[in-house]
Amino acid sequence: MVRPALLLDEDVRVVLAAILRQRGYDVVHVLEVNRTGKSDSEQLAYAVRQRRAILTHNIRDYLLLDRGYQVQGKEHHGILVSDQVPLRELLRRTLRCLSRYTAEELRNQVIWLQDFKAGQP
Repeated sequence: MVRPALLLDEDVRVVLAAILRQRGYDVVHVLEVNRTGKSDSEQLAYAVRQRRAILTHNIRDYLLLDRGYQVQGKEHHGILVSDQVPLRELLRRTLRCLSRYTAEELRNQVIWLQDFKAGQP
């Protein structure tokens, strides 16, 4: 089982990357790789080149990007979207998601982290 590698978008708190790395995940934040200020399409293209899923709060724009990728027959390594929640809750939801999916299972998927709230099956 290959764990997903993850890129955190600019709108996600950078401390989440450090916490997830401490737990053994391969995670970088766009700030750490000097990619702040890039467009959403540029961030997704970078994630694809790096073979990473991307985590973002920018739900609408990334849903449109996913749709465009589908229409064009392009592939990505997963898009994790979340509403704005406290860091602790985002960490819980992200950990639940990453423990449930392999890198291959995330491929070309849009995953709603709201589905990983406490009490969800």
